[in-house]
Parts: sequence; structure tokens; C-alpha cells
Amino acid sequence: MLYSPVVARESLTVLDLFCGAGGLSLGFKQAGFEMVYAVDNDRAACATYNENFGADAHCLDLSTEAALPSATVVIGGPPCQGFSSAGLRRAGDERNSLVTCFARTVAGLKPRAFVFENVEGFLTAEDGRRVVELLEPLLEAGYRLHLRKVNAANYGAPQHRKRVIAIGGLGWDPSFPEPTHTAFGAPGALLASRNLPLTPTVSQTLRRLPKPTTGPPGEPQGHFYRPLEGFDLERAKALGPGMTMADLPERFHHRSYRRRAFRRVMDGTPSERRGGAPAGLRRLAPDEPSKAITATARSEFIHPFEHRPLTLRECARLQTFPDGFVFVGSLSEQAQLIGNAVPPLLALSIAQRLASDLEVAAPTLDQGAILSFLPTLSNGCSPALESVTSLVRKKFTTFFDTPELFLWR
Repeated sequence: MLYSPVVARESLTVLDLFCGAGGLSLGFKQAGFEMVYAVDNDRAACATYNENFGADAHCLDLSTEAALPSATVVIGGPPCQGFSSAGLRRAGDERNSLVTCFARTVAGLKPRAFVFENVEGFLTAEDGRRVVELLEPLLEAGYRLHLRKVNAANYGAPQHRKRVIAIGGLGWDPSFPEPTHTAFGAPGALLASRNLPLTPTVSQTLRRLPKPTTGPPGEPQGHFYRPLEGFDLERAKALGPGMTMADLPERFHHRSYRRRAFRRVMDGTPSERRGGAPAGLRRLAPDEPSKAITATARSEFIHPFEHRPLTLRECARLQTFPDGFVFVGSLSEQAQLIGNAVPPLLALSIAQRLASDLEVAAPTLDQGAILSFLPTLSNGCSPALESVTSLVRKKFTTFFDTPELFLWR
């Protein structure tokens, strides 16, 4: 077991649902929590988790009945591909129902607190239906909670990774972790904080890694790449720092890029068939945080200085995994685990704040409540988010702790 807690807190235990590689678990472990049980139905995820945390992950399908142990905190990020803006959005995707599974599991186990994480597309998926499916069981069970969109870059992760975080306490009011860093290079990032230490850049994060090899396994693990040749190399050389395929002459465009390039966003959110922003290939800007690391980052992101793709280890570093963290499975499975993970540094900020709250938490309230609902990082709000906000306000009026609460900054 590689990663022991900084401070032992034997009374604070964690159950991790949909654990993946263990990004959330790692942050909680580093904050002093004890990981007692983890669940995922992906064998590569369970093998990776067990390799790094000990034999604590179990391959189970949580959509069916499963006996789970109690814990102080239940954490988890149900699979998000059904409503991710980075991929094809599918209404009715069966993975979306796992949000309900998470909420009902928490409501049934009644831990002292829970933490939920998902992609920003979760907010507008199926016109807000998934938000309702998360909130309804938790509020009825008595949880008092925050639901906010955050950028991991404002918590020190060297990438602009917008995520939805919900934090709830059973009968008590948890706080929400304040940003620790000032980030730039993405809409809304500066609104979160302006006078904090700057978020590390791509070049700062990747420095002091040894020269990568051109074949596996690489040292540290995954630090290798396949050299670009011919037209692929010519295309990469044409990309300057921060440039994407949209900045290149049309002769450099991928065929798939040309199919997607003229699809438009009509309401501020990706349409169901858009398939993500048509950036195509991009060279990372060295003096900014990275764009969000996904499962395809090693094929879509070019190194800021070298004419080559990122290595898996570089992707893991930008996700804030330690170099000694081992990923198990095929290369595509490892890329998926890295791209889907919660940055451990973001998880650490959440866990540290929650640990402090739990030390003084006294459950005295018997009514669930929405303590804050902040669905955007900007001053404006897209029509899609306005619609969801109106839905939440109307459906959960009696659960707002402060009726006149502003629902966005």
C-alpha cells in the first residue's frame, strides 16, 4: 500500500462508490481518512485501485442489490459518459441512472456526510432530470447540501477541469471548500479568485520528468510515446503554443474534424449530437494550465515544446497523480482511467475541509436543505442552465435554507 495518510483519523472512514482509479480516494486518504471499501464494475479500475490502496475495491454492479458496509462518508462519481460534453451525449443512457443509484445508496446507508462528483454536462442532462434524481432522495433523507460547479484549476490542479460537486451533511451544515489558487486561461476562472497563488502551468507540472522512451513501459510507468511521422509530424509542427486544428490551413484538418467543425452551440451547452468542441488536435500552451485531460488526451494533445503527443504519465501528472501511482490494464483502459479520474489535489481540498467540519459537526436538524446551488462559474447563465435553475427552485422551494438565496454568482 503506497499512500498512507498524513494524519491518522481512525474514526473517519470512507466508502467509495464508482471508485475508478481512485482519484477521490487518494485525496481523502491523504487527508487522513481510512478507506474501508470501494466499488466499481470495471475490472481495470478495481485492479488499479487494489494495486495502489490494498485489496479494498470490489467489482460489483451497484444497479443491482449489493450489501455495503457503513462509513462516515460516502463518496463517488457515477459514470458520466452518458451526459459528458466531451463525447456523444445520449438521452436515456443507462449509465445516467447510476446517479439515482448513488443518491439512494447514500439515503439508505445514512453516512454522516457524502461527496458527489460529475461532469458539468450533468447539470443540463435531460433538461435537469438528473439533478432532480440526485437531490430528491438526499433531501428527503435529511441531507443539508451544497451543489456547485467548480474548476479544478482553482484548487491547484494544473488543468481547466469544470466539474459539479455536491457535499452534504446528515442533519448538519457542511461548508464548501474555498478556492486555493487563482487560475487564468478559461472563462470564469478569474471570477473564483484573484489574489491567491497562481495555478501551476503545464511546463511547471511536466518539468523534471525524464526524457520519454518511444516504447513501453516507460519510466516512470507510462512515460513513452509513439513518434509522429510524415503528414502527422508536419501537422504537429504547424501548431504553435495554444493553437488548435481550427488555426491551421484546411489541408491539415482531420476528416472527422471537418464533419464536426460547423456544428453549432445554440444555447450555450453542447447539443445532444455535437460530440464535443471541435478543437481536434491542439498544442498545449506552456504558460497556462492544461485543457481538461480526457481519455483521448494522449492522441489529441501535443506537448508544449516537443513535436509529439503527451505520454500517459504526463496526462496523469496533469491530473495530479503521483509518479508512483500504477495504472493497470491495456493502454486504452489506462487512458480511460486517467481521463475519468477526479484530480487527487481537488479531492484533497474537499477532504480536508470536510474533515475539519466533521470534527465539530453536531446533527441537530431534521430537515434536508439546499445550502447553495451555483451552477455556473460566470456572471451570466445560459438558457439551458436558467431552465434547470428554475426547475430546481420550483421543485425544491421548501428545501432552500434561505428563500432569497442567489442561485448563481
